Amino acid sequence: MSEHGKENYQQIQDLLTFIDEGLEKAKIPSKAKGLIVEELDELRRFVLDARPARIAIVGRRGAGKSSLINAIFGEVRAEVGDVKARTGAGKWHSYTSDSGILEILDTRGLGEADQPEESFSERTAVEEVQASIQDKCPDAILFLSKAKEVSSRIDEDIQQLRELKQSVWQYHDYQVPVIGVVTQVDELSPKSVDKPPFDHEAKQRNIAEAEEILAEKLEEVADAPVKVIPVSAYFEVEGDQIVYDTRWNIDRLVDYLIEQLPNDAQMILAKLAKVKSVQKKLARKVGRNISGITGLIGANPIPVADLPVITGLQMAMISTIALLGGKRLKRKDLKEFLSALGVNVAAGFAFRQVARQLVRIFPGAGSVISGVIATSGTYALSEASIAYFIDKKSLTTVREIYKHRFEEKRKKEEQEVGNGNESQM
Repeated sequence: MSEHGKENYQQIQDLLTFIDEGLEKAKIPSKAKGLIVEELDELRRFVLDARPARIAIVGRRGAGKSSLINAIFGEVRAEVGDVKARTGAGKWHSYTSDSGILEILDTRGLGEADQPEESFSERTAVEEVQASIQDKCPDAILFLSKAKEVSSRIDEDIQQLRELKQSVWQYHDYQVPVIGVVTQVDELSPKSVDKPPFDHEAKQRNIAEAEEILAEKLEEVADAPVKVIPVSAYFEVEGDQIVYDTRWNIDRLVDYLIEQLPNDAQMILAKLAKVKSVQKKLARKVGRNISGITGLIGANPIPVADLPVITGLQMAMISTIALLGGKRLKRKDLKEFLSALGVNVAAGFAFRQVARQLVRIFPGAGSVISGVIATSGTYALSEASIAYFIDKKSLTTVREIYKHRFEEKRKKEEQEVGNGNESQM
């Protein structure tokens, strides 16, 4: 990570250090503490070790490689070669936006009638790409084929894919995942249905057929079922505004691609793609994990011992969700956000106080109730953070979401605890 990146993530680093120190002091059972450490390590890999995703794109000239890169960014980052082949040497290209970097191994393409405009250093496209793979290991391979060409003209590309997979295994001992992408589905019949979501029976049938054909061809290489996603990536920009847009299924592709990536390559791609559904999915994963940890700590019967750890975890969770939404929080921003929700900055303490009040009504249920409150409170904070930093809702709306989610989760958790106790009787 660059020096600038380190500065941006310093707050979360400080919070995780704070949590580590609190864990050492807290008298939490060793098994629970081990689970907490595992989750913290995963959060570190996701946030602090974040790096650009490295994607190899395979497909002949005209398959739509540059258009797909632009569609993922939602802005023009790669020049589209309308007439002459543009992609030269099979080397890693860094495509940059304000939200992050995506590293693409863009192949020269097979079957080209003329030389690419850029220079190339190796004799064949495969040799060029193999040299780049030896330098860096791709996290995933996207195999692109035009919808009208899935049943022809791709045998050479399939062979190229087979050799690339073997090279990745040889150089890096890594079974690189392959994702098939059927491009330019808007050009399939009937052509009159040229706007997403292409909800015409015959059009959808033709899209499904192209998807099935490519899946069968790719399975021969991967020796396992391969996910194939049909997309339309074309859009036009004038100035900074998108004036024509036929993008379709790009969010589905990004979502699946992120699932295949190593943990440390997910954050930056989620940010730069700016696909809310993907950002929210990752944010909820973080929220679930942190809620589970705070529940474990909250179930600890040692008075107030969990306070520093729960509070630190909640702050780290909110900061991570804000990063996914493209915002870096300073300490004062965290305080203002929580104050707007009507939550004390020491949120863990507030939830623990509620638990103590409930214990007076239900003697002997201290640990169980405390864990439920910690889990429910953290879950509500994660949903409020998603609403504010990703959905961009007003603080008034977010405050209501927080209250509703807290009560909803608390009742559900208490009901599950009650059912569990009844089953043991």
